[in-house]
Amino acid sequence: MSLEKEIAQRSESKCELCGSNDDLQLYFVPPVKEKLKNNTINTCTTCKSQLENPESLDANHWRCLNDSMWSEVEAVKVVSYRMLHALKAEGWPQDLIDMMYLEDETLAWAKDGMVDENTIVHKDAFGAVLKAGDTVVLTQSLNVKGSSAQAKRGTAVRRISLVQDNPEQIEGKVDGQQIVILTKYVKKSN
Repeated sequence: MSLEKEIAQRSESKCELCGSNDDLQLYFVPPVKEKLKNNTINTCTTCKSQLENPESLDANHWRCLNDSMWSEVEAVKVVSYRMLHALKAEGWPQDLIDMMYLEDETLAWAKDGMVDENTIVHKDAFGAVLKAGDTVVLTQSLNVKGSSAQAKRGTAVRRISLVQDNPEQIEGKVDGQQIVILTKYVKKSN
C-alpha cells in the first residue's frame, strides 16, 4: 500500500489537524530523514500553507488544535504542540499547552523542529535560513569599508560564520580578507 493510501486510511480522508476533507496533501513533519507513515500527516491546503509559511498564521483557524492535540498519532501531536507554541501570544493556546502531555521522545521531536524565540535566525535576501559553514553568493557589488577593495556581485563566500548578536550580519572571506556582510546582500548557495 502506498504512503498516501495508508495516511488517507488512517485519517479517514480528512485533515488530521482541522478535520477538513477538501484538497488534502501530505505534510512531512520536520525534521524528516525518511518519508514514513509515522512522520507524515494528512493536511488541507489551509493548514499546510500556514505550516510552511508561519508569517501567514490565522489564529482562529488553529482553534481546531483543541481537538487534534488529543490525537493518537504522534506526528499530529508534534504539529499541534508546535502550533500552540507559535500562537502562544494569543492567550488561549497556553491553556491547551498546560493540558497537553507528550512522552519524552515525542516532546524531544516536537522541540527539535521549533525555533527558540530567543535564538537569532540569520536569513539571506530571499528568506533562506543561513547556518555557519554555508556558502553564499553576493547579490550586488559591495565596497569593503576600510579598504579600496570591492566585493563583486556573484562572488561566492564560503564557510561563513554568523554574527551571534545581529541577525542581519555574517562574516566571510572575500579575496583573502575577512569582512562583515549584510545578509540582505547575499543568496544562499545550494
